[in-house]
Amino acid sequence: MTNQRGKGRAAAAVAVLCTLAVLPGQGARAANGPQPHRPYRAEGSYGYDPHARPVTGAATGRGAPRLAAGTVYRSAVGSGAKTYYQVDLGATGDAYVSAVAVPNPDTEVAYGDGIELTLQDRDGNTCDTGQAVFSSPEYPRPIATYVSRGLNRHQTPCQAAGPYYVLVQRIGKAASAPGEWGLELRHTREPRLTADEPTTAPTHWATASPPAPSSAARTAHGGAGFADAPPLSGGAWRDALRPGTTLFYRVPVGWGQQVFATAELGRAAGSVYVANAIDVRLYNPALGPVADVYTGYDGKPATVFFQPFPPVAYKNRHSTSDSVGALRFGGDYYLAVSLSPQLARTGTYPVTLRVGVRGKAGPAPAYEGAAPDFAARLPAPAAQRPGHPPAGPPGRGQRAVAGRRPGHPGHGPAAHLHQRRALRRQHPDPPGPRLLAPVQGHRGR
Repeated sequence: MTNQRGKGRAAAAVAVLCTLAVLPGQGARAANGPQPHRPYRAEGSYGYDPHARPVTGAATGRGAPRLAAGTVYRSAVGSGAKTYYQVDLGATGDAYVSAVAVPNPDTEVAYGDGIELTLQDRDGNTCDTGQAVFSSPEYPRPIATYVSRGLNRHQTPCQAAGPYYVLVQRIGKAASAPGEWGLELRHTREPRLTADEPTTAPTHWATASPPAPSSAARTAHGGAGFADAPPLSGGAWRDALRPGTTLFYRVPVGWGQQVFATAELGRAAGSVYVANAIDVRLYNPALGPVADVYTGYDGKPATVFFQPFPPVAYKNRHSTSDSVGALRFGGDYYLAVSLSPQLARTGTYPVTLRVGVRGKAGPAPAYEGAAPDFAARLPAPAAQRPGHPPAGPPGRGQRAVAGRRPGHPGHGPAAHLHQRRALRRQHPDPPGPRLLAPVQGHRGR
């Protein structure tokens, strides 16, 4: 496995991040013959934001329902359908529209299935596109991506204020598969700056991982969706996860800070090998995909980890690397952790999470007005302490992965480990080489 600069940093990265560990004696699957292929039944359901407003997309841009900024919506996209929504964009800042696609638990998905978002101006010009697709882990779960409109002095298309249209459609074999996929939609805004910021993205950053937490793991209860993802401060956290489900966690990351995370499935006696058994995805505050790692499991401890990212900075958006570009604002970053339905039909796998955030949080850039708070989360209970999840039963699970293009073999201590980047296509593409060398399982622009 290689880091964003294309150099092997496996040993350093493992020491950092989010560890998911299956504890002995629980959730083990007996080695009693071959396991079934698809369809897989994913247990649990996605936790939609309870404040989401229902909305039905239009078949064309004419008559498309308006998505107001700062509001969450719940919709659906059918097989082979083109579903349009309208957003009103001003000339005083950037805008983002995200979609979480939620296939039915019984849905069959294959490599390359997913959704595509296209942002268009009133003349039909494409401003941005984003895809979220299922890659090697082929089982249904929530997948998320976004499109954006950024103001600048050099592009003339898509800069004017007025109505724009967001087209959502299914792609791959899923485009013709029966049934609808649920959608959770958000339109968010980011104010422009009072003065120009540097437009040169970083090419070098610290790649040494912070020391692993030495304290005992605290209890965490992952959320069923982005809205109820509990906050995790740096350290070790223990949870339980059912095969075929996804749990969500949020990690507050300030401007100038680096985020690290690893995930480990612990030892489980009698287990047979399951390819792509664990999948961990990182999303930014606007629910844009940052990176995605996954690995197989044979009952022995298996670890996945993200390669070191640069510190969060406004100038990261100018990078030709999609992963670096996604680290463009401070706020809540989200970990979505999925276990393959093939691991077991019943029972849970206890997990231990380790999260690291390095550096002192700095001030936000000089925005015109308050810095953006994308706030995918629900309001925290008054008794909840910052950095600690609320007490209560474990959250329900989900389904997902953000899509990208195949890359090259990487290196790492875990067998069959892969990291993928977010797939986003902005028009026009900035010149220059990519900063993040793709590794096996990666998908790029």
